[in-house]
Amino acid sequence: MSDGAIKVRLMKPTDLDAIVKIDERVLKVPRRDYYCMKFERNFEHRDTLPASLVAEDEEGNVVGFVMGHIYMGEYGIFQEEATLDTIGVDPDYQALGIGGKLINEFFAHLKTLGVQKIYTLVGWDDAQLVRFFSGNEFIPSRTINLERTL
Repeated sequence: MSDGAIKVRLMKPTDLDAIVKIDERVLKVPRRDYYCMKFERNFEHRDTLPASLVAEDEEGNVVGFVMGHIYMGEYGIFQEEATLDTIGVDPDYQALGIGGKLINEFFAHLKTLGVQKIYTLVGWDDAQLVRFFSGNEFIPSRTINLERTL
């Protein structure tokens, strides 16, 4: 499959089932409720701007996705920062450059909306994901995420 055969477009509410299926194939755990909540926030709340994309193969099947948010600040003042919180590529389509294509289109889309900085979180021990984001020019931030188990 050539890179040109993959088309990236804005995510639509009708993409939910395909995204849930890809996520379950990747993680081996069903998370439909999680994605229903994310879709509700992405498509029905007025405090975020749409920033999520999907990749389609030549038949129009969703084979990957990237989800993020651009938050409106206090009193509707636009923030120049966004988050990338979820990315997934169907296992049958991995290692074909689709994740990188999604990331690049995501960056280009956010840039047209005035975003200047993108944040994401990655488990420090997830070497594959750290390598992926590092290869896409993400660097460790100066903020340390702290946690406490109760």
